[in-house]
Amino acid sequence: EILRSLAGLPSPPGAAPPAWRVPVDCVRANELCAGEPGCSSRYRTLRQCLAGRDRNTMLANRECQAALEVLQESPLYHCRCKRGMKKELQCLQIYWSIHMGLTEGEEFYEASPYEPVTSRLSDIFRLASIFSGMDPATTSKSNHCLDAAKACNLNDNCKRLRSGYISTCSRELSATEPCSRRKCHKALRQFFDRVPGEFTFRLLFCSCKDPACAERRRQTIVPSCSYEDKEKPNCLDLRGACRADHLCRSRLADFHTNCQATSQSLTSCPGDNFQACLGSYAGLIGFDITPNYVDASTTSITISPWCSCKGSGNMEEECEKFLRDFTENPCLRNAIQAFGNGTDVNLAPKNPNPAVTVVPKTEKIPALPDDVNDSNTAYDGGVISTCTSLQEQGLKPNQSKEQSLCYSEAQLTTDVMPDQKTFTDPKAGSSRHRELRMLLLVPVLIAALGL
Repeated sequence: EILRSLAGLPSPPGAAPPAWRVPVDCVRANELCAGEPGCSSRYRTLRQCLAGRDRNTMLANRECQAALEVLQESPLYHCRCKRGMKKELQCLQIYWSIHMGLTEGEEFYEASPYEPVTSRLSDIFRLASIFSGMDPATTSKSNHCLDAAKACNLNDNCKRLRSGYISTCSRELSATEPCSRRKCHKALRQFFDRVPGEFTFRLLFCSCKDPACAERRRQTIVPSCSYEDKEKPNCLDLRGACRADHLCRSRLADFHTNCQATSQSLTSCPGDNFQACLGSYAGLIGFDITPNYVDASTTSITISPWCSCKGSGNMEEECEKFLRDFTENPCLRNAIQAFGNGTDVNLAPKNPNPAVTVVPKTEKIPALPDDVNDSNTAYDGGVISTCTSLQEQGLKPNQSKEQSLCYSEAQLTTDVMPDQKTFTDPKAGSSRHRELRMLLLVPVLIAALGL
């Protein structure tokens, strides 16, 4: 069967495909390849070809080309890894041992080595019980990020791992070294890899109506240790360092695969899958490329890794493109807003490329313990966002930037909180459609009356 495949001959009628043709994880694919002399020898050859990291030299070598052609039809070339699997790092190392040399320097985006995510946000909504049984009037005014922290504390695993990373990331080592960034990142990765999404997503993506709540959300990952630094490195340098590590490279490729904005879908997300985008975002936390909220704004969501494009030279355009995948990504923003509003993708109307509004960074607010209600009581009405104030008063906003901000959140859901009002975009054309339908019905009614 292997010889038939290599020769391009079809299998006999009714013959089942060989085991190595069935998609498997890369650890299993490596075992299957090792059991076939032709595959294992070609794999060794290709690894030797890639050892020098010179792709052009490799492609010019006939033996390397032959090995690559054979392995492209092998289980190794088509294998993928499962997030959180027992041998995840080994699986990823095997995957990149082939794919790294094939794409390095050729592609701005790399394909994800992980299996596609088929679950949806509705799965998490059904599992999460933070708001179940609560009075709607009370829920609409509560601090959802505080509620998320309390819910985590009711789960032993979530509470233990959350307390662990908070303690590690807050432990001062010396006057000049406020914490161990390496240990903090490791503890964060363990938390987001081992705690179910119904807890981690609500901590990361909870909706907020006041700066205290938004600051609690920003402080979720203890940014003073895991995120911020004395100086911002160049974003391309940060990406290069990430790609030098198999695990970080895999998480970044997964983020680009699942969160890369597209105009071919209802929500700007590939496959309209918010769950896949939010999961890949959470997978980046715990690396130097960790993303986070840039401020405690309640009127806009701006996400960025701790980097800038200063000093990019002739690579500035590529650097800005990489940074915009975080700061101006409608897929990521829509996914976060949809989760915060409690709506799944099937309820979200089309929201093409809403404008990104950058607001000044607010004054840093210390994170509060989970038993303190840090919602609206700490701030007067003047600090609350214009959009939220208008919604709570039931007033229609003026034709201004405030209105577009209201659209960016309201258009994502038809199932908003009870105290919110959904504004209608005058450009949507729904009234014109209704008028047209009425005009089309007039002749039918006249004919019916004539009969």
